[in-house]
Amino acid sequence: MSTPEQWTQPAPRGGPAATAAAPTSEQVIAGLRATSEGGPELVQLLTPEGERVRNAEFDPYIADVTAEDLRGLYRDMVLVRRADRESNALQRQGQLGIWVPLLGQEAAQIGAGRAMRPADMAFPSYREHGVAWCKGIKPTELLGIFRGTDHGSWDSNATRFHPYTIVIGNQVLNAAGYAMGQKFEGKVGNSGDLESTNEATMVFFGDGATSQGDVHEGFVWAAVYDAPLVFFCQNNQWAISEPTERQTRLPLYQRARGYGFPGIRVDGNDVLATLAVSRWALDTCRQGNGPVLIEAFTYRMDAHTTTDDPTRYRLSDELEAWKLKDPIERVRAYLIRHEHAEPGFFEQVQADADELAAELREFCFAMPDPPVEQMFDHVYAEPSPALGVQRDEFLAYQAGFAGGEH
Repeated sequence: MSTPEQWTQPAPRGGPAATAAAPTSEQVIAGLRATSEGGPELVQLLTPEGERVRNAEFDPYIADVTAEDLRGLYRDMVLVRRADRESNALQRQGQLGIWVPLLGQEAAQIGAGRAMRPADMAFPSYREHGVAWCKGIKPTELLGIFRGTDHGSWDSNATRFHPYTIVIGNQVLNAAGYAMGQKFEGKVGNSGDLESTNEATMVFFGDGATSQGDVHEGFVWAAVYDAPLVFFCQNNQWAISEPTERQTRLPLYQRARGYGFPGIRVDGNDVLATLAVSRWALDTCRQGNGPVLIEAFTYRMDAHTTTDDPTRYRLSDELEAWKLKDPIERVRAYLIRHEHAEPGFFEQVQADADELAAELREFCFAMPDPPVEQMFDHVYAEPSPALGVQRDEFLAYQAGFAGGEH
């Protein structure tokens, strides 16, 4: 974890940093290597082999996690992955216009999502199907976005889950503004029960979005106003076809140093570590200490979207190496090794996943086409006379085709 001393000095933890106007070749090489490897500062509590790693700093944040909780986290990841795979198949069959896979990023999203409290607000990009699951959004509620029939059918105020954002990085500015509002309304830093009196916001984006100006503007505003905002960057190694090392000389979490708030890198394939680090970051924000940047070091095991072909820009050996770090398998190994789950448990989870997939498929095939006037709904918070005129003219035009050939 970064400390104030580390993120104001040129070389965190004694490692080389490309902070000079003309960095040395050793600094550049070390920075590039750290963007594609976990590095010594990676927080990991569960190895790919399912072995527990003790961490005096972050173990307290998961001290309350029981065997039952672990089984719940495993179930979350299995069901979310199955919903993702089913939706991917539905797109291939022409039922969805596009799909954005999350395969391989289940631990990052479930760990962060389960760390949030009911009052905390989440701002997703377009890949946070696991966070949506944790916020009570059913996978069926996501389908309209990717079928082109709606922009999201849930109540974002009630669920505390903002609609998906397609414009890369734009949700970071929205989240910064929302978190500033939490600060202005006195919902952070209150003494007493943090859970009942304080709130925080978590915004999700990918490594590619860190090259967008909106993300950096969000960093500036959140830092200046000590907004209770956790920037959760899922570094899945690829911004569509560009690897992370083509975008930065330093690990992404170290960028927080330039804005004056702490950054930390966590094993994004480790649901326990992600849960612990996210809880720590959210608590830091709720206490009024300003923003935190989390870099969840993970891997996108499928295409960027269903319009993408990852075989054109990355090697199969890389994918095979990351399969050995599968986030679901390491929890399964831990549960089996410590006898926290019987074989019947895994069979039941698989049955639940099959049932969810069947429900998703049935729902998708039965989705009706929306009425044409729906495009005029929810354009503005209040009715607009100009929009009403446009709506009436359009419906009159549509009515002219009734009963005829067109």
